[in-house]
Amino acid sequence: MRHPAGHSYHSEAIPVAEEASLDSDMFVWGIDLFNHGYYWEAHEAWEGLWQVADRGAPLRTLFKGLILLSAAGVKIREGKQAAAVRHAGRAAALLRRLMNAPDRTIERALDMSPAVLAEHAEAAARIPAPLQTPPPGQPQAVFDFILGSNSPGNADPIAGGYW
Repeated sequence: MRHPAGHSYHSEAIPVAEEASLDSDMFVWGIDLFNHGYYWEAHEAWEGLWQVADRGAPLRTLFKGLILLSAAGVKIREGKQAAAVRHAGRAAALLRRLMNAPDRTIERALDMSPAVLAEHAEAAARIPAPLQTPPPGQPQAVFDFILGSNSPGNADPIAGGYW
């Protein structure tokens, strides 16, 4: 159920992912949403990918970690530190399981290693940055890092992204 004040209230439902891929529009859209503070919507974008990813596959672990990181962002913004720490800790544990992946596909997609992202997640939940009033109509971003800054669609979300 979408909330009337939410970012995607009047938008169409997110299509169900057919396959889990770091090259998919859904993954890139989730990155774009996350980087602009739309944590709930990023969670929704990645959830479909998580659901179709093979059980036990590194991609499934990554998507679950990103979903939990998004949940931590929501809780940080709500001022619920205990919940933020719990979600960030679970995300970090999953991301650390990806540290010894045989290839660097995930690291390239995130523009950082899973271990570095795990550290960012835990630090943001432990010591949240002071929240500032965002511009009208914009969500409050709570993380001081950017995911996948070299991914397509992240250059400018308004002029060519998925908005």
